[in-house]
Amino acid sequence: MNDILPIILSIVAALAVIGGLIPVLLKTRKNITQYPGTRDANDPVAGGGTLLEDAPVVPAERNAPAGVDLEDLEVTDVPDDVAGLETIQVETPLPVAGRLTRLRERLVRSNNILGKSLLALLSSDKIDENVWDEVEETLLLADLGTEPTMQLVDALRERVKILGTRTPEQVKALLREELIKLVDPTMDRALRTDRHADKPAIVLVVGVNGVGKTTTVGKLARVLVAEDKDVLLGAADTFRAAAAEQLATWGQRVGVPTVKSDVDGADPASVAYEAVKAGIDQEVDVVMIDTAGRLQNKTGLMDELGKVKRVIEKLAEVDEVLLVLDATTGQNGLNQARVFAEVVNITGIVLTKLDGTAKGGIVVAIQKSLGVPVKLIGLGEGADDLAPFEAESFVDALLN
Repeated sequence: MNDILPIILSIVAALAVIGGLIPVLLKTRKNITQYPGTRDANDPVAGGGTLLEDAPVVPAERNAPAGVDLEDLEVTDVPDDVAGLETIQVETPLPVAGRLTRLRERLVRSNNILGKSLLALLSSDKIDENVWDEVEETLLLADLGTEPTMQLVDALRERVKILGTRTPEQVKALLREELIKLVDPTMDRALRTDRHADKPAIVLVVGVNGVGKTTTVGKLARVLVAEDKDVLLGAADTFRAAAAEQLATWGQRVGVPTVKSDVDGADPASVAYEAVKAGIDQEVDVVMIDTAGRLQNKTGLMDELGKVKRVIEKLAEVDEVLLVLDATTGQNGLNQARVFAEVVNITGIVLTKLDGTAKGGIVVAIQKSLGVPVKLIGLGEGADDLAPFEAESFVDALLN
């Protein structure tokens, strides 16, 4: 008996070790990213494990057990999959119509220096060459750009000469017409966020650090939720500390899940791939991918951005590539836009911080330079301070 006892103890110890290793092996297997079809030479084999992070508390009926009202639940009755998580109140975003009204009012208050300066000059009793020189200088200082400035000045010169216009009302009407032409209301500013027959719409958001890119993704998620769309976020900015957590927090506020990596410094393309795959599997309407705030003069990082787009397209077509620009950077924003346009096919511009420190002419300069419309504008730090860009409303705000 004494001879058998050591053998039995050895067997029990071995079984205990194997039992402890099983969860580790399963977790490791979960973290391996698989790619279908032909792989790019620099696609990672592993290390892109992702977690689908839902809002800790989504609308109550999703978490309550069948047949049980939330009001009847005690803390101990919370289902296992949400037990111990912090309760976050799911917010109801403002409807788009109300958001637009509020942004128009703010734009009128904060960003009308350009319009007032022009109206004062063009309403002078005598409009001579000195006045036109000042008009031209005002437009250039407003970041309108050289070509659009000359185009506007020439058009105003001709119309003022022919009509003999002098009254402020007449000048304002002429200036409004010409500015609207420059901003170009005919450009297609609609966001392509409608679900396809068998796949979600894919929106890729790019831009350098500091422009409010991750915040813009969160705010846009709110806009889409307000339009009753099912949204999933992908946190592919794996280089900036806490970027994934920041995006997940935005998603939690409106009950939108976020796919993010559980590996520090994970491959951004892998996270983007997993987000799109999850969006397809869950049949959501829109998948939005937040990318790293890469410096546009770093060739390697720009190559990485191109790779993210290629990897996504192994699963689904990218419907929108939105470039987020800080309106206060002026012409520097133009330089950023040109470089990003060489790497990915930009379909729309999001202008953030379009407040009193920004120069409204940058809207025209960017559109003229790239042939890409400004689709969204942000005027503040509030959660609902993002709205679709409207050419006529923008010009009216400048002139009021």
